[in-house]
Amino acid sequence: MKPIIACLTLLVFLSSCSNNRLVILSKGAPEINEKSGTITGKDGAGHEETSLSTSRSDWKLESPAGKGTVDLKEKGLYVLNVKNDTIIGSFQNYVAAENAGQVVTQETVIKKLDSLRLLVEAKNISAANRNFYILPNTAALITTNIEAEIVGPYHKMTSAYAKDGAAPEVYRFYSIREIRETIGKLEALTQPIKK
Repeated sequence: MKPIIACLTLLVFLSSCSNNRLVILSKGAPEINEKSGTITGKDGAGHEETSLSTSRSDWKLESPAGKGTVDLKEKGLYVLNVKNDTIIGSFQNYVAAENAGQVVTQETVIKKLDSLRLLVEAKNISAANRNFYILPNTAALITTNIEAEIVGPYHKMTSAYAKDGAAPEVYRFYSIREIRETIGKLEALTQPIKK
């Protein structure tokens, strides 16, 4: 009887220690010290995404943009930004049948342009809208589903496949510089054609 009670106690303990999943966005490989709870991003080359499962909730972040602290109170999937650039992202439905073969109209381009301008200004950002504006040395709870997929800046992912008949939960992130470049390209598409 005692071994059964010990096993049940261990299972309850392990289930209460469920981990968060952190996706750390940095320029160059970050230095992670889980024991002291520090994540340091350098001003290195390229873009790095590091995934970490942890039960630790309090972290000190440091990047070329300065220092910060985060307290990850809820269990889930977080994006931590230790770049010196703001990260903007949102939920993407890559498997929507209505998006296949869709013709892009001027009206669609203008709506997308307006939406991107609001995101760059940190307007209309909310958990309900499933969009995110993550400043350097901060973190955002993306979802309680730690199996969701994060697509970071500078990736060219445009589609995803359903898993077990269900659409995958995918969140796409960009650097604010990428968003500004996209705004410039979309603005060019809304200009009248010169003859």
